[in-house]
Amino acid sequence: MLPSTFKRPVLLIVGCGDVGLRVLRLLKGRYRLLALTSTPSRAEVLRAAGAVPLIGNLDDPATLWRLAGLADAVLHLAPPPLQGSTDPRTRNLLAALARKGRVRCLVYGSTSGVYGDCGGTRFDETRAVNPGTDRAKRRVDAESRIRWFGQAHGVRVAILRIPGIYAIDREGGHPRERLLRGTAVLNAEDDVYTNHIHADDLARACVAALTHALPQRVVHASDDTDLTMGSYFDLAADVCGLPRPPRISRAEASERLSPMLLSFMSESRRLDNQRLKRELRVVLRYPTVKDGL
Repeated sequence: MLPSTFKRPVLLIVGCGDVGLRVLRLLKGRYRLLALTSTPSRAEVLRAAGAVPLIGNLDDPATLWRLAGLADAVLHLAPPPLQGSTDPRTRNLLAALARKGRVRCLVYGSTSGVYGDCGGTRFDETRAVNPGTDRAKRRVDAESRIRWFGQAHGVRVAILRIPGIYAIDREGGHPRERLLRGTAVLNAEDDVYTNHIHADDLARACVAALTHALPQRVVHASDDTDLTMGSYFDLAADVCGLPRPPRISRAEASERLSPMLLSFMSESRRLDNQRLKRELRVVLRYPTVKDGL
């Protein structure tokens, strides 16, 4: 039995969407859980998941003052704004946390897009970033700010670089929706390698990083899948009992597909995930998309 003087550490989750809710389920009883939201209507959802909801907006620094000195650890999963090449949301969050020096650990959910196009190469976390889009540049800016925060304030920071997240119970997170729309994929000779992580395994990686990540460490939160984008959607179609998507050339894709989708089809990389397994001690529940789908 724990002594009556025992106090659970306080964890603040910033950007408590689908993955954040999965983290709450894993940590209920181990931490005193707080969740920042800019949407008051989500308060009941967060409370039901075991967190104390805090209303604040990362775009409005005046609403963040109460975060100072509130938490021992922070899990930052909030995305940057949709425009620009910097992340003022992360800047505002760090400024609020820096007002009182309670935070000892900060885990940030970044993206594997910070590497840009790698020509299908397999690589580990020592590879230099090379963002090819403003979307990725915003993430690089956030990572840089978080590293500086850790060094300046003696905080153990960890950065999870996350690829495509999927789960059957995640909104927009299952390839079935795209298959039903009949969205095309590239011909094999033009195709790119993509990386994946099941939402449940990502939540477990976030929890492990809070406990096991080394200071100033980057970790690829990716599964073992080694597939091109087209092969991934072919597999998903077979699993779902749907027709495989049509194949088109890169020239046809530039005429038929959205700029956002084209940007994903212009970057090819394969992430080495040994740090995830060895340092964070994560045993993947869904080691490949075939297991997860």
